[in-house]
Amino acid sequence: MSRTAQVKDREQTAARLLRSSAKNSYDPEVDIDWDAPLLDDAPYIPLHRSSLYGTSLWDRLDDAQRIELTKHEFASIASNGLWFEVLLMQMLLKQFYDADPRTEHAQYTLTEIADECRHSTMFGKAVRRVGAPAYGPVPLLRQGGRVLPAVLKGPSAYASILVAEEILDRFQRDQMHDESVQPLVRMVNRIHVIEEARHVTFAREEVVRGMAECGPVERAWHQYWTALVSYAICFSLINPRVYAAVGLRPRDAHAAAWRNPHFQDTLHWGGEKIMSFLDEVGLVGKPGMTFWRKSFLLR
Repeated sequence: MSRTAQVKDREQTAARLLRSSAKNSYDPEVDIDWDAPLLDDAPYIPLHRSSLYGTSLWDRLDDAQRIELTKHEFASIASNGLWFEVLLMQMLLKQFYDADPRTEHAQYTLTEIADECRHSTMFGKAVRRVGAPAYGPVPLLRQGGRVLPAVLKGPSAYASILVAEEILDRFQRDQMHDESVQPLVRMVNRIHVIEEARHVTFAREEVVRGMAECGPVERAWHQYWTALVSYAICFSLINPRVYAAVGLRPRDAHAAAWRNPHFQDTLHWGGEKIMSFLDEVGLVGKPGMTFWRKSFLLR
């Protein structure tokens, strides 16, 4: 495919996504009833998606503690989602810096940044509303995130974005239709799922175009960084500090979660769609295979 044809495809995709953004966007400030009461007996994520579900530690918790744990796991996932969004915005702004602002591709980049700003605000408000800390990633990953936008570029940057977005999307699609889950959480998930569908389309096409232009050395570089960042994403989802909220020792509970076949299955299930895509475009390869297996995204 010629470079001209690629640019034309980009413009066509961007124009379609701009139209979709104009028709299907939400304002969490007004589209969510932040004052609605929380339900005492409703979990914040489905119980079977909890990181400790099926373990001996889970068996030791009573019903109220299990719901409390899901509240803190939701807060960890949401605050890590916010962290992902901030890293994504940095990478998109870096890309936009040298772009022609007259193009629809550049304009959609700004539109996506605006979406992510609203999502970050929404996640922050949701964590505050449920009354849990904004856990975010563990300190080492938080520090690594400071340099990530400078290190990642091209296909591995977009692929890393996709892993974070599509794992969250899989979780949220499951939860937004689960009537046992807190209504507030379901609405937050619904808004994010609808708007992220546009972002996934945009990022997937960028990955396909970028990988088509890679030589063997560059391909290996992208394979390694995509796998490493994907492992960091999975590892960061549940901050070990959440377990202290129900009286468990964070180090022991976190280790139990990562040994838990149910949680491993949840991570694998969350990544099924994106792993199929990454394998198809050539981003799953030997340089990153250790990290793919450690993340449980690949068996």
